[in-house]
Amino acid sequence: MTAFAQTNPITDICFLVEDIDKASSFYVERLGFKPRRRAPGFADFKGAGVTLALWEIEHIAENTGVSSRRAPPGAHKACAAIELASPEQVDAAYAELKAAGVLFHAPPQDYVWNARCVYFADPDDNLWEIYAWSAGGPIGDIDPQ
Repeated sequence: MTAFAQTNPITDICFLVEDIDKASSFYVERLGFKPRRRAPGFADFKGAGVTLALWEIEHIAENTGVSSRRAPPGAHKACAAIELASPEQVDAAYAELKAAGVLFHAPPQDYVWNARCVYFADPDDNLWEIYAWSAGGPIGDIDPQ
Protein backbone atom coordinates (compact mmCIF):
# COMPACT_ATOMS: atom_id res chain seq x y z
CA MET A 1 0.00 0.00 0.00
CA THR A 2 1.28 3.47 -0.88
CA ALA A 3 1.36 5.92 2.00
CA PHE A 4 -1.56 8.37 2.08
CA ALA A 5 0.65 11.47 1.71
CA GLN A 6 2.33 10.03 -1.38
CA THR A 7 -0.91 9.63 -3.34
CA ASN A 8 -3.00 12.55 -2.06
CA PRO A 9 -1.57 16.03 -2.63
CA ILE A 10 -2.27 18.89 -0.26
CA THR A 11 -4.93 20.94 -2.01
CA ASP A 12 -5.93 23.50 0.63
CA ILE A 13 -4.36 25.33 3.54
CA CYS A 14 -6.87 26.68 6.04
CA PHE A 15 -6.04 29.23 8.71
CA LEU A 16 -8.37 29.57 11.69
CA VAL A 17 -9.16 33.24 12.29
CA GLU A 18 -11.00 35.44 14.77
CA ASP A 19 -12.76 37.74 12.29
CA ILE A 20 -13.45 36.48 8.76
CA ASP A 21 -14.01 39.98 7.33
CA LYS A 22 -10.78 41.40 8.75
CA ALA A 23 -8.72 38.39 7.66
CA SER A 24 -10.33 38.32 4.19
CA SER A 25 -9.58 42.00 3.68
CA PHE A 26 -5.91 41.41 4.50
CA TYR A 27 -5.56 38.60 1.96
CA VAL A 28 -7.43 40.45 -0.80
CA GLU A 29 -6.15 44.01 -0.26
CA ARG A 30 -2.57 43.30 0.84
CA LEU A 31 -1.65 40.07 -0.94
CA GLY A 32 -3.97 40.13 -3.96
CA PHE A 33 -5.84 36.87 -3.45
CA LYS A 34 -9.11 36.61 -5.41
CA PRO A 35 -12.18 35.48 -3.45
CA ARG A 36 -13.52 32.13 -4.65
CA ARG A 37 -16.11 31.07 -2.03
CA ARG A 38 -17.84 32.84 0.83
CA ALA A 39 -20.16 31.33 3.43
CA PRO A 40 -20.96 32.22 7.03
CA GLY A 41 -17.67 32.13 8.93
CA PHE A 42 -15.70 30.87 5.92
CA ALA A 43 -13.90 32.18 2.84
CA ASP A 44 -11.47 30.74 0.34
CA PHE A 45 -9.37 32.26 -2.38
CA LYS A 46 -7.82 31.65 -5.75
CA GLY A 47 -4.08 32.02 -5.96
CA ALA A 48 -1.20 30.31 -7.67
CA GLY A 49 -0.88 26.87 -6.10
CA VAL A 50 -2.99 25.44 -3.28
CA THR A 51 -6.30 26.94 -2.19
CA LEU A 52 -6.06 29.28 0.79
CA ALA A 53 -9.07 29.07 3.10
CA LEU A 54 -10.00 31.04 6.21
CA TRP A 55 -12.42 29.72 8.81
CA GLU A 56 -13.60 31.59 11.88
CA ILE A 57 -12.62 29.69 15.00
CA GLU A 58 -16.08 30.00 16.59
CA HIS A 59 -17.81 28.80 13.42
CA ILE A 60 -15.71 25.66 12.99
CA ALA A 61 -16.04 24.89 16.71
CA GLU A 62 -19.83 25.29 16.70
CA ASN A 63 -20.28 23.16 13.59
CA THR A 64 -17.71 20.41 14.01
CA GLY A 65 -17.04 20.16 17.73
CA VAL A 66 -13.31 20.92 17.41
CA SER A 67 -11.78 23.06 20.13
CA SER A 68 -12.22 26.83 20.01
CA ARG A 69 -9.22 27.34 22.29
CA ARG A 70 -7.03 30.22 21.17
CA ALA A 71 -3.33 30.92 21.36
CA PRO A 72 -2.37 34.22 22.97
CA PRO A 73 -1.87 37.23 20.66
CA GLY A 74 1.53 37.23 18.99
CA ALA A 75 1.88 33.44 19.12
CA HIS A 76 2.48 32.03 15.65
CA LYS A 77 0.42 28.92 15.07
CA ALA A 78 1.25 28.06 11.48
CA CYS A 79 3.63 29.08 8.74
CA ALA A 80 2.84 29.10 5.03
CA ALA A 81 5.67 29.56 2.57
CA ILE A 82 6.02 30.80 -0.98
CA GLU A 83 9.12 29.74 -2.90
CA LEU A 84 10.32 32.18 -5.54
CA ALA A 85 12.85 31.52 -8.30
CA SER A 86 15.64 33.81 -7.07
CA PRO A 87 16.80 35.87 -4.10
CA GLU A 88 16.22 39.00 -6.21
CA GLN A 89 12.56 38.05 -6.53
CA VAL A 90 12.34 37.86 -2.72
CA ASP A 91 13.59 41.45 -2.54
CA ALA A 92 11.11 42.53 -5.22
CA ALA A 93 8.19 40.78 -3.47
CA TYR A 94 9.21 42.44 -0.20
CA ALA A 95 9.16 45.88 -1.84
CA GLU A 96 5.81 45.23 -3.53
CA LEU A 97 4.07 43.89 -0.42
CA LYS A 98 5.59 46.51 1.87
CA ALA A 99 4.18 49.18 -0.47
CA ALA A 100 0.79 47.43 -0.19
CA GLY A 101 0.89 47.81 3.60
CA VAL A 102 2.22 44.41 4.71
CA LEU A 103 4.25 44.72 7.93
CA PHE A 104 7.37 42.56 7.90
CA HIS A 105 9.38 41.34 10.87
CA ALA A 106 12.58 42.51 9.15
CA PRO A 107 13.88 43.11 5.62
CA PRO A 108 14.93 40.07 3.55
CA GLN A 109 18.02 38.31 4.84
CA ASP A 110 20.31 35.47 3.83
CA TYR A 111 20.05 32.55 6.26
CA VAL A 112 22.35 29.67 7.16
CA TRP A 113 20.06 27.16 5.40
CA ASN A 114 21.20 28.77 2.10
CA ALA A 115 18.05 30.75 1.40
CA ARG A 116 17.05 34.40 1.23
CA CYS A 117 13.87 34.83 3.26
CA VAL A 118 11.49 37.43 4.60
CA TYR A 119 8.68 36.99 7.14
CA PHE A 120 5.34 38.63 7.95
CA ALA A 121 2.17 37.67 9.81
CA ASP A 122 -1.50 38.06 8.95
CA PRO A 123 -3.97 39.72 11.37
CA ASP A 124 -4.31 36.41 13.27
CA ASP A 125 -0.55 35.93 13.66
CA ASN A 126 -0.27 33.16 11.05
CA LEU A 127 3.31 33.43 9.85
CA TRP A 128 4.28 33.69 6.19
CA GLU A 129 7.69 33.11 4.65
CA ILE A 130 8.76 34.23 1.19
CA TYR A 131 12.00 32.53 0.19
CA ALA A 132 14.35 31.55 -2.60
CA TRP A 133 17.32 29.24 -2.52
CA SER A 134 20.69 30.89 -2.89
CA ALA A 135 23.38 29.67 -5.32
CA GLY A 136 23.95 25.97 -4.75
CA GLY A 137 20.32 25.34 -3.82
CA PRO A 138 18.91 23.73 -0.70
CA ILE A 139 21.09 21.97 1.80
CA GLY A 140 20.17 18.87 3.73
CA ASP A 141 18.29 16.97 1.00
CA ILE A 142 17.75 13.40 2.14
CA ASP A 143 17.13 11.93 -1.31
CA PRO A 144 18.48 14.36 -3.96
CA GLN A 145 16.78 13.92 -7.32
